Amino acid sequence: MAVSLAPYAANESRSRGRKYDEPTSTYRGEYQRDRDRIIHSTAFRRLVYKTQVFVNHEGDLYRTRLTHSLEVSQIGRTVAVALNLNEPLTEAICLAHDLGHTPFGHAGQDTLNACMRDYGGFEHNLQSLRVVDVLEAKYADFAGLNLMFETREGILKHCSARNARELGDVGLRFLERKQPGLEAQIANIADAIAYNNHDVDDGFRAGLLSLEQLREQPLFATRFDEVHERYPDLEDRRLIYEIIRRMIGAVVSDLIEETRRRIDAAAPNSIDDVRESEKPMVSMSDAMYAQHVSLKQFLHKHLYSHEQKLAMTRKVQAMVQGLFSAYMGDVNRMPDQFAVVASRADEFGRARVVTDFIAGMTDRYAIAAHESLTA
Repeated sequence: MAVSLAPYAANESRSRGRKYDEPTSTYRGEYQRDRDRIIHSTAFRRLVYKTQVFVNHEGDLYRTRLTHSLEVSQIGRTVAVALNLNEPLTEAICLAHDLGHTPFGHAGQDTLNACMRDYGGFEHNLQSLRVVDVLEAKYADFAGLNLMFETREGILKHCSARNARELGDVGLRFLERKQPGLEAQIANIADAIAYNNHDVDDGFRAGLLSLEQLREQPLFATRFDEVHERYPDLEDRRLIYEIIRRMIGAVVSDLIEETRRRIDAAAPNSIDDVRESEKPMVSMSDAMYAQHVSLKQFLHKHLYSHEQKLAMTRKVQAMVQGLFSAYMGDVNRMPDQFAVVASRADEFGRARVVTDFIAGMTDRYAIAAHESLTA
């Protein structure tokens, strides 16, 4: 591990390790191995056909869960390096954070959660951990990817007390009300920065957001004025990209500076000191956070709640509901690897297997599977 790591950074030499012991790698660190295992996982490849905002078939140029995860990783790595934190660990968490996401984005997640109301519910963040701990089938010696504790900790951003009790070591911090390591904190906020800004790009591309609307947002307006003054004749496509590029730069710079200030004030000597802190140390300044939240609220009102989006939401919700009902009614409609397990389980276990199957679907697979129910 690089000698420039801060003393409070996650360090594999002091890690809580893996659930199953493995020989170390000759040429890679342990968090690098985690990153590589995530990239080679089946769940990661599926993200290329999973909705971010726009369903996969609505256009080839919109973000998917895969491109979103890559953008989160880019932001996270930048912040980690600037703060002398563990870059490979940050990258691994960022790349894995959406592995458990359903098809059709949050519409799919919310519908599956409603379907699972009587069976413990569904939350994509918890499902991401389930993917790397249980569902990935790659290795002869164990189920899942057998990731390092700190990677798993970062994937699990939030968790109910009931679920935390069932998760053992990785759920303990939610019961003890402790913070995760700084790398996990970075991944969490990098996710929010990425989707806030690239959803502006996709919403504008789709014609659901206008420059006039966006200029009402301080974060956007300041960069619009900068770009328009320097490039008065720039066409909209390059104009919007230049603005968003500067928006991300401003937010990330603010995040680094404010986090450095908070770390200096807290003066942690180890990752254990970070965990004992009352509040997260990775944060934007109050002024920048206010602009970030304002933009998020704007997107909820004008993009996520746009009638064009709501019409598609209603369609995909009906698909997910239909799939869940059909598979619960007849598990043999699923592939054998799921049907066999489901047929041997009680009702709760069967619902979880059905949910694992549906959550793992890509948008286009879910559409085809739903069509096959009525063929």
